[in-house]
Amino acid sequence: MDQPRILRIYLHPPTLQMARAGKLGFLNRMSRLLEDRGWRVEIARSGKDARAAAPSLPGHALYHMEQPTHDRALTFRLAYHYPFWRLERHAERWSWPIAQGRFDPGAVDAQAARDFADRLRRRVLPGPEPVRGDHVLIPLQGRLRACRSFQTMSPVRMVEAVARTGRPAVATLHPKETYDAGDRDALDRLTRRYPNLTVGGDTAGLLRTCAFVAAQNSGVAFDGLILGKPAVLFGMSDFHHIALNVAALGADEALARAPGHRPDFAAYLYWFLRRTSLDMMAPDADGRMLAAMRKGGWPV
Repeated sequence: MDQPRILRIYLHPPTLQMARAGKLGFLNRMSRLLEDRGWRVEIARSGKDARAAAPSLPGHALYHMEQPTHDRALTFRLAYHYPFWRLERHAERWSWPIAQGRFDPGAVDAQAARDFADRLRRRVLPGPEPVRGDHVLIPLQGRLRACRSFQTMSPVRMVEAVARTGRPAVATLHPKETYDAGDRDALDRLTRRYPNLTVGGDTAGLLRTCAFVAAQNSGVAFDGLILGKPAVLFGMSDFHHIALNVAALGADEALARAPGHRPDFAAYLYWFLRRTSLDMMAPDADGRMLAAMRKGGWPV
């Protein structure tokens, strides 16, 4: 059944207020492209009731970092740094097309990649030149004692696996996560058992001087790639291609390889961001966005 050319964009604050004020360039571009083609675009507040009602409404829907509610809906998410975005059919990053893609460093112009990576580093992570220190940075996310479907082990077990190597290790807490007494107790027990492990600190500073990053699929590990830091991933991710993946290697092997791991960081960043994302500063940004909407099933 043909649907009317209506797009409802469901957002939570503060993104909702930004969009209504016209301050979110990605949505401004999308709205212009659709309105030029006869669509009506509406911005609405997301939430339990709005999501429940959405499938029965005519037209199409867009969510921000939320699971789409029906087959006429898509979700969008920043690809770690502006101006790079993803527009996808579902919210799980580890099963997006980019996660299934094959990275070939030989297919990337080396000089263009180095120039791109240098500009990106100066813009998004300014500061002193990164150095390879001794410590392992373990940026934690949420639900520390649970092993979720995309993880090889719980975050607490991940911290212990790193601590068992004997290397200095620092686990940092996510500023937007809430950790209960059980989480804190689990980390305290590990610090008592492993004197090489500490909890807390300045994640950004520790990233700049670490030997490598061990994480589930934290965006901090992606920032580590920008700084030339190897990543050991204990969970499924969209940026796994040059990481050492525990699911494939096992924790001990992945951690043992990490200090000497030297992938082509610049080529990867160029491929992941410039070639495969929606780069809103690219000359062909409109065409990329239209192609992504068509791929998602919207009649544009």
